[in-house]
Amino acid sequence: MKKVLKKRIIIPILACGLFFTTTAFQNDFFEIAKQLEIFTTLFKELNMNYVDETNPGDLMDTAIKSMLADLDPYTNFMNEQDVEAVRINNTGDYTGIGAKVKTLKDKLIIVEPYKDYPADKAGLKAGDEIIKVGNNLIEDYKEDTGELLRGVTGSSVEVTYKRQGKTNTATINRAEVEIKAVPYFSLINDKTGYIVLSRFNNKAAAETNYALRDLKAQGAQKIILDLRGNPGGLLNEAIKIVNLFVPKGQLVVTTKSKVKKYNKTYYTQGNPIDTEIPLVVLIDGGSASASEIVSGSLQDLDRAVIVGSRSFGKGLVQRPKELIYGTQVKITISRYYTPSGRCIQALDYWHRNDKGEAVRVKQENYNEYKTKNGRKVFDGGGIFPDASFDASNNSAITSAIVNNDLVFDYATDYYYNHKLDNVDNFKLTDTDFNDFKSYLKANNFSFETETEKALNKAFETATKEELNDNIEKDYKTLLTNLNKSKTSIIDANKDYLLELLTEEIVKRYVYREGLYDYYKTHDTKIKKATEILSNPSTYNDYLH
Repeated sequence: MKKVLKKRIIIPILACGLFFTTTAFQNDFFEIAKQLEIFTTLFKELNMNYVDETNPGDLMDTAIKSMLADLDPYTNFMNEQDVEAVRINNTGDYTGIGAKVKTLKDKLIIVEPYKDYPADKAGLKAGDEIIKVGNNLIEDYKEDTGELLRGVTGSSVEVTYKRQGKTNTATINRAEVEIKAVPYFSLINDKTGYIVLSRFNNKAAAETNYALRDLKAQGAQKIILDLRGNPGGLLNEAIKIVNLFVPKGQLVVTTKSKVKKYNKTYYTQGNPIDTEIPLVVLIDGGSASASEIVSGSLQDLDRAVIVGSRSFGKGLVQRPKELIYGTQVKITISRYYTPSGRCIQALDYWHRNDKGEAVRVKQENYNEYKTKNGRKVFDGGGIFPDASFDASNNSAITSAIVNNDLVFDYATDYYYNHKLDNVDNFKLTDTDFNDFKSYLKANNFSFETETEKALNKAFETATKEELNDNIEKDYKTLLTNLNKSKTSIIDANKDYLLELLTEEIVKRYVYREGLYDYYKTHDTKIKKATEILSNPSTYNDYLH
């Protein structure tokens, strides 16, 4: 009798739950189907009836990108070339010329040739402008020009390039290229090991594991892990790297989503290499995503001292979903939380300002959390270092200088105008900085501030209303003063800009491997990390 009553009660409850769940799903499905039907009808009518010829592919590409741009910058549509680029980033393997290349409209720029790979062996240098690959002129090529440099291992390709105004040709023999997650590790002194982790591909944990074991075998009793400029990558690799330093079964990160199957807790699964070795992690504004999971988790667990400047602040997790014709969409599926419970997402893409721009979480809205030892940490703005260095004073103007390739191009000119046999004692001077400022002026560097935009708009309005006669003189005076202010901002960022210039110039002479050697004796953050590690009481004070 009880069993019959249970069935009579439970079955209706389950049926009701299923009904409401199905109804909710059907409501969503109906709305999606309705909107798709509206869009399909519009798309067909537009292409059939528009007054001029339309390109359906271009229209659809614009529609997709515009739709996704309303969400966040990490939810992206990927065509077949993009999917291949992601595969290379995750595996680190491809066949090609062995160089980092930037694609422009009419040329390919060699950004960095990898030491002893085909481009380097063929004599190509950073700054070389490839204008022709085989019989294909870059300016006339309609497809992805970067694909021209890839091919079967052992095959050759002739490139025509410009260097310092002269045109040259070179034959490059393609080869398999391996982009290492750990491009460099060595001892800084007889007891301190230094590991550079530049990306989180599927070899990151294995390469970091190898580097750590090797350095310990060489006598390292302290470790510096450099995550500066590391944009992140695979979540599982981040967890494995944390696991090198903390015990099995330790919570590393939690993900939370509206889709229940994406709500997960990630614990360390293996046996660590060393849970006691003193550890410093270096971060900066270019350390994002998986880099922040590693640094944030080790900070929350009081397992490492974090040194540098505030990290980027990306607390979102993406997952690729396969579409048709070899395409994919990468969708933000969840937020992640470090062991203390904080989400370090810095930009709010869901509550934008009047201009449609994502806003940074205000410091007064940060929430306080506690590390394992009870230290205060905060959410909302990236990972804050325990030993902090200031970043640039005006990131907008320095970003504009970098994004216009002016640091890169200055370094190219410097390389061809200065003979440098040994970089060990290389240091840029005040004269060099003034020369760089002259270079900016000669190359018409301009950066329009928000203040200038507002002033220009106000003056345009005044002109339309015929009120400009009385304010034109004041307007021009304000613009002059603003330009003086921008010059002073560049001066205020002198140290930061000199760091960027030094890094780019040193790489020209001794490749990236030589740059890391240079860092070991000249980099202020590495010096600070070494100083902290050299004094056990100082190290412990940071963690308690």
